[in-house]
Amino acid sequence: MNKKLTRSSSNKMLAGICGGLAEYFELDASLVRIGYAVLTLFTAFAGVPIYLIMWLIVPKQKF
Repeated sequence: MNKKLTRSSSNKMLAGICGGLAEYFELDASLVRIGYAVLTLFTAFAGVPIYLIMWLIVPKQKF
């Protein structure tokens, strides 16, 4: 199977990054969002620039 990381258009809250990661790793999007929020809080908000960079790099999902 040819898997590709893309931003989710169906499971989207802000830019679709967490939804896309959840689809790629076949996880629940809520768990990915909670995990991302917890990691962001415990890494002095390092997750914010990472999210913005991924928003620029990861392509949108095509149908």
